Amino acid sequence: MSRRTVALSLPPWLAHALRAQRGPVPWSAVTRGALSAGPLLLVAVLVDRTSLGVLAALGAMLAGINDRPGSRRASVKRLGGPALAGASGLLVGTYAGEHVGAVVLTLLLTGIGLFAGGFSAVGPVASGAGTQLLVASAIGAGMPLPEPGWQRALAFLAGAAWLVGLRLALPTPGAIAGDYRFDGERDAVAAVYDAIAALLDATGGPEATARRAALTAALDHAQDALAGPRLRRYASSAAERRLHGQYAAALPLAEAATALAWAGEAVSARVGEGPRRLAAAVRDNAHTGPLPAPNRSAPALRALDDALLHAADAFDQAEGSDLHTRRRTATDLFRTAFGAGGREYGFRVALCFGASVAVAQALHQARWYGLHEHWYWLPATAVFLVKPDLGPLASRVLCRAAGTVLGAVLFAGFAAVLPRPEGLVALVALSGALIPVATRHFAAQTAVVTVLVLSLVMVGGEPQASAGRIGETLMACAIVLIVGHLPMPGKRGGGVRARLVAAGDAARAYLVHVLSESGDRAERWTLRREAYRTLAEARGAIAVSAAELPALARHTEGTDEVAAVLERLVDTTTACAVHLDDTGRLTRRHIEQLTELLQEFERGRGRVGLRAIELPVAV
Repeated sequence: MSRRTVALSLPPWLAHALRAQRGPVPWSAVTRGALSAGPLLLVAVLVDRTSLGVLAALGAMLAGINDRPGSRRASVKRLGGPALAGASGLLVGTYAGEHVGAVVLTLLLTGIGLFAGGFSAVGPVASGAGTQLLVASAIGAGMPLPEPGWQRALAFLAGAAWLVGLRLALPTPGAIAGDYRFDGERDAVAAVYDAIAALLDATGGPEATARRAALTAALDHAQDALAGPRLRRYASSAAERRLHGQYAAALPLAEAATALAWAGEAVSARVGEGPRRLAAAVRDNAHTGPLPAPNRSAPALRALDDALLHAADAFDQAEGSDLHTRRRTATDLFRTAFGAGGREYGFRVALCFGASVAVAQALHQARWYGLHEHWYWLPATAVFLVKPDLGPLASRVLCRAAGTVLGAVLFAGFAAVLPRPEGLVALVALSGALIPVATRHFAAQTAVVTVLVLSLVMVGGEPQASAGRIGETLMACAIVLIVGHLPMPGKRGGGVRARLVAAGDAARAYLVHVLSESGDRAERWTLRREAYRTLAEARGAIAVSAAELPALARHTEGTDEVAAVLERLVDTTTACAVHLDDTGRLTRRHIEQLTELLQEFERGRGRVGLRAIELPVAV
């Protein structure tokens, strides 16, 4: 039997645990990691404020886990938001640990888990904030340090702020085109044009669907890169306005390319040359030069040609501010956090976190830890294990256990030979540099973080405790596995269904707008982006759920088929929009395809609780 056959026969949860992300080494993030936790700890040791240095290094480490590719402006929210939540958790946890008993502390942390879990359903940044809130609250309540709570919170926040400062100040290696402050934005916008070219190359072939999904991911990333926090409402510099205009010019190109892929007919190889030249112009901050015009024999090709002409004109102008995103109101965020998906997530996190705190407190009060008060490791581990955005439950547990054992064994070996504290400080710096690479696999990330945290604990004055960490991690794994399979209030799979409902609503709004023949193209592109983004989020949640153990995966069976129908419906809507722009009416093929997809959607929507989508009477 071949190796490939054996790999394909593995159960989904095990295959996911063995899968790792690929890509080039993010040297800029590695450099920032090396300059963050280690130097902070070294300075604190030199000025004899080691405990504050431990907290600052911890804040830098947690921020480093969130230090992913993207723009500088977007990194402020991605790193700073969770850091603020972590500082708040550290403050609350410290004062609660000092002034309340074990029972009240357990109930309080369980309530924080309920809030943080529901809030995590809002999005990736909110999820990171929820994670740091819970981890820091456990550390604040359980780590014995001499400083008051407000000093601990400030030290934690200062460590994260140091990494944010490095992210804003240091240029990305190789970023020599124009203003280096926008190198992340330039790369993101250029990737959109590359994805358009790749989709055009795949039109008419079996790779077209995957390339269209890659285009959606590139557009989502570019939107996020350009939409970071700013002091002013609109882009304030000519370079930034030009980037916004270049992003906006990609939207009609993406629309035309999607319509061509929907038609299923191969196009000339030279059709993709125009978007590639545009990608190079964005990346090099240069002029586009002459662009090859495609054949104008079909509506989608004519739309592509018009979009290329528009892009060539827009590239040389410092105009553009609309990123075609729909702002989420406070009501939208509340509904997401406390809707079906948020409630299920919140209950699960609260129960896992509360149970782990209760077990840790019982062991701590019984002096199972001896004189070493580090009971926070158990609930902090449970937090990472209960996060579905880190992968399926069984995969997370397996990787966490393996990573902790490996990290603890490695640290025990290092601790036996390294001088103290300078050797441990160097180990912290090395671990910080490895985190951006280790995030490609949860087990590797766990191993690196375990070495870093054990180094911090030992520098802070505690003895080597690798064996205890392994035991506490295995207990946390058992707690999360048990709680993860317990029945919960409401219908299981609420998170997946909530995302699928959002995708269905977005698809409905996009279809209604296109078939109303509105001339507002900006609104159309906003609705199109929202439809594809929500579909991508639903697809991601469905993929994670499908890789769970069968007892959990069965609760979301059939959702992938409904998502596939919605995806084809949005593609068809895009093709209809392009055709209506060109001829003012739909062909029989468009109408039949819409009707067939809506009928297929109607047959499957009842299983996941989606509302019906109907064609307007005029069609």
